[in-house]
Amino acid sequence: MTDRYAVLEQLGLAASNPGAATVKELIDTRGAELPSIDPARGETMAVVRGAGAAEYDQVMQLAVDAFPVWREWPAPRRGEVVRQIGEALRRHKDALGRLVSLESGKILQEGLGEVQEMIDIADFAVGLSRQLYGLSMHSERPGHRMYEQWHPLGPVGIISAFNFPVAVWAWNAMIALVCGDTCVWKPSEMTPLTALAVHRIVQDVLQRSGAPEGTCGLLIGPVDAVGSRLVADRRVPLISATGSCAMGRKVAGVVAQRMGRSLLELGGNNAIAILDDADLDLALRAVLFAAVGTAGQRCTTARRLLLQKGVAGAFLERLTAAYKQVPIGDPLAEGTLCGPLIRHGAVENMMRALELAREQGGQILTGGGRYTQGACARGYFVEPTVVRAHRDMPIVAEETFAPVLYAIEVESVDEAIAVNNAVPQGLSSAVFTRDLRAAERFLSAAGSDCGIANVNIGTSGAEIGGAFGGEKETGGGREAGSDSWKAYMRRQTCTINYSTSLPLAQGIQFG
Repeated sequence: MTDRYAVLEQLGLAASNPGAATVKELIDTRGAELPSIDPARGETMAVVRGAGAAEYDQVMQLAVDAFPVWREWPAPRRGEVVRQIGEALRRHKDALGRLVSLESGKILQEGLGEVQEMIDIADFAVGLSRQLYGLSMHSERPGHRMYEQWHPLGPVGIISAFNFPVAVWAWNAMIALVCGDTCVWKPSEMTPLTALAVHRIVQDVLQRSGAPEGTCGLLIGPVDAVGSRLVADRRVPLISATGSCAMGRKVAGVVAQRMGRSLLELGGNNAIAILDDADLDLALRAVLFAAVGTAGQRCTTARRLLLQKGVAGAFLERLTAAYKQVPIGDPLAEGTLCGPLIRHGAVENMMRALELAREQGGQILTGGGRYTQGACARGYFVEPTVVRAHRDMPIVAEETFAPVLYAIEVESVDEAIAVNNAVPQGLSSAVFTRDLRAAERFLSAAGSDCGIANVNIGTSGAEIGGAFGGEKETGGGREAGSDSWKAYMRRQTCTINYSTSLPLAQGIQFG
């Protein structure tokens, strides 16, 4: 068993820790203590003293002051700093991965995978620092050249959630830094230690590189003292926020009112369709990880299983048998596949959702209760659950952040697409089929309306090379790969007249 206190000591964390930091220093905050609770044991590991209004003003002003300096560093030089951050994260991967597991409850393989995700996005950003390309366009006016270029945007506010306590920050921060922006991070109050540990590692790299003090700031504190101020701050041109759809609606409204930009990564209600010709062995493994991984606490978790009638009975029989064999327990123990939910309230939310499912005509096929065997009685453990459901049950349209999977029968690929699209969220989706026409139908404009659509793989486990995000109430934002970097920069269209005349566009004659 991992000595959690040894992990904290290894990462420079104490029993009581400050809740704000810059590149130069950890700020001695004096706010209310925010406990970091080990969800597998229901015990406090350490506390963070919350940041308040004074610390917010200090960190934000430094970010504003640092931006004019940081944006003047050549992008490849900024990329070299990010490369060093990636190398530092590599050196601390094991301890950080264990801390992610201890604090968020995800199993060790997923904790290590989250740290690897930070490393991967740092590597991606290093290459990107030499590829912030603009386009050259042909002008309609003779003797003119027209092109576009991209400039740094400004301080970026990053609000991350507990389920990916550090990877989501890295998706944003590594890209923003090479783009020439400064960053201010407000992590989840439920996972403050991982944020502080990562900031300390980054802080050391930035100090050695000579980066301005406000290049990266950290503010751990309550919504009113930190989060609301960050969202409303006119000095922050971009807010990237990850959380619930309800949170996203509030953030979007405040940011839009001040004419800022918001990059929102919100709820998912993801479906996997399994057609009659699917490889059921492949589908079983994919559904199990997508639905049970991270104890159902991913925005890309599979929450709906759309089964064509020809395979529905056989697949559900195999799936329920597999569910009963899922090892539940200490997320750091070898062999565990399902750890705890993040807090007791999450357990209560799952139980309420299952009661509603029963009232609406659902039938629990396996699971459905708390898991209290042995030492798990002290933590926030539940049984991964499969519910036989129908498409019109209201609860099916909601996202319950827990390992609850609704199994729904469909007649055809077109009905599967219709059911997939019939919820307010639009993040991730998948179809299992050997039929090229069905696969292409699912991926077409008439197919899945989600930001992510997969064939013969599950809904979760996205790679950093592709843009990540969704449509509808998922928020429409895109992070990580592809051309997502453009959200962190401002576009400028330039026209140069190298002639001695002044022709006007559209052939207008004036004078």
